[in-house]
Amino acid sequence: MANIGFIGLGNMGGPMAANLAKAGHQVKAFDLSTEALDKAVQAGCMKVENALEAIQEAEFVISMLPAGKHVHSLFISSEVPLFDHIPTGALVIDSSTIEADVARSIAHVANERNIEFIDAPVSGGVGGAQAGTLAFMVGAEKPQFEKALPILECMGKNIFHAGDHGAGQIAKACNNMMLAILMAGTCEALNMGMKNGLDPAVLSDIMKQSSGNNWALQVYNPVPGVMENVPSSNNYQGGFMVDLMFKDLGLAMNLSQLSSSPTPMGSAARGLFNLHKEQGNGQLDFSSLINLYQEK
Repeated sequence: MANIGFIGLGNMGGPMAANLAKAGHQVKAFDLSTEALDKAVQAGCMKVENALEAIQEAEFVISMLPAGKHVHSLFISSEVPLFDHIPTGALVIDSSTIEADVARSIAHVANERNIEFIDAPVSGGVGGAQAGTLAFMVGAEKPQFEKALPILECMGKNIFHAGDHGAGQIAKACNNMMLAILMAGTCEALNMGMKNGLDPAVLSDIMKQSSGNNWALQVYNPVPGVMENVPSSNNYQGGFMVDLMFKDLGLAMNLSQLSSSPTPMGSAARGLFNLHKEQGNGQLDFSSLINLYQEK
């Protein structure tokens, strides 16, 4: 079993670290949140006092942070950059969702210092993180991907080698733009059905068996009470926050501009999530977008 340093124990990182410990790995976990650290310890991880302590003797270092600036700071630009202390032979796996060019630049710096760094953002939500069924989209050289694979398989079910460094982030931006579009469309359709007298559970079942079927209907229904154990049935708590979806749509729009790719539906989805966010809903799960369509 491997020695793993895990930094970032939020809604996604916490369950991921727990699954690594469950698989028998020694996981030294760190987060700024005491509550998150305590949960990690309960799940079998070893609590450490800082990020530097987390990477001591590590064979793998995994980071799960909010944005590219945090990843860059952690490894390169902080007062104690981890790239100055990464053990020889360790592989750094960044599962944060960040800009593809930032992932490439960090990988370039890592390569100059003879450090292995790959981008491996995830999809599957908190439920997937808890169940160990995440999808990983990996940007790496092939030997690096093969080295990371046994570790990633402890946390995910579908592991994809998207391409070289940064490719994982491009795939994630495309996926989350599609997710935002699908959720917005699902909210519109369910709201219209409800306003015309349909039971949202019945309408959801109809669409799941018809050509409108999609992931949101299958496992993440935005209407409270239609599904158990989803954020909409928990006051939109505990899932993927509106703030994070808005950030990810910003990454997608940046990619679209850099590549001159038309994204009219992605742009419309970002506008909707921005409006929802500006109404004070940034900390709610992104499926709460359905509230934007409903009269208060």
